[in-house]
Amino acid sequence: MIGKLMIFRQLHDPESSTWTYLVAGRAGGEALIIDPVVGLMDMYVELLGQLDLKLALAIDTHTHADHITALGGLRERTGCATVMGEFSKASCSRRVRDGEIIDCDGLKLEAMYTPGHTDESFSFRLADRVFTGDVLLYRGTGRTDFQSGDAHKSWDSIVNKLFHLPDDTLVYAGHDYKGWTVSTIGEEKRFNPRLAGKTEAEYVELMDNLHLPRPKMMDIAVPANLACGTGRPA
Repeated sequence: MIGKLMIFRQLHDPESSTWTYLVAGRAGGEALIIDPVVGLMDMYVELLGQLDLKLALAIDTHTHADHITALGGLRERTGCATVMGEFSKASCSRRVRDGEIIDCDGLKLEAMYTPGHTDESFSFRLADRVFTGDVLLYRGTGRTDFQSGDAHKSWDSIVNKLFHLPDDTLVYAGHDYKGWTVSTIGEEKRFNPRLAGKTEAEYVELMDNLHLPRPKMMDIAVPANLACGTGRPA
């Protein structure tokens, strides 16, 4: 176990189908938030007040292309530190390395470098669960056709890293488009149609031929998110 959760909230942005996660180890203590969306910032701040929590860390798993992050706004409103992986080009206040343990009021969050969806994507493991961002989705995987994505790296991150976690590890992904809220590593090994029974070559062939449209907000979201969502550096 890497830490004990007492408070866990899963918050949904219907416009971008993004899941945001608020976690804390104790009532009245410090909290962290993962993949917050700027349009829901007032709700996050209100919820923190209702639960008597002080936001210590706001974390993005990667530079998002489909929504503007609330990292910078939350930093300004709460004084929290903003966190991304070591290969991010975003102007946030703290970088974490693969394998680094982030301590938040007794909660210990393990940073895991899981490129593939983007070249700077991280997942974060906490206690009995892992927050996979966009690299591993519920019964799917994140696209690999922009922001230096790479299907080979996606396969490696999922099969050779995330799938080495215990089968009962809960999976909390960065998005859902089908009505899912949670999965497990064991389920995704057995039932993810892009991965189960596939070779790496078959997976790469599939991912390289999805022919998906560009995210609608990409030209706005990526530059904004490189500035931590505020247009101003950390």
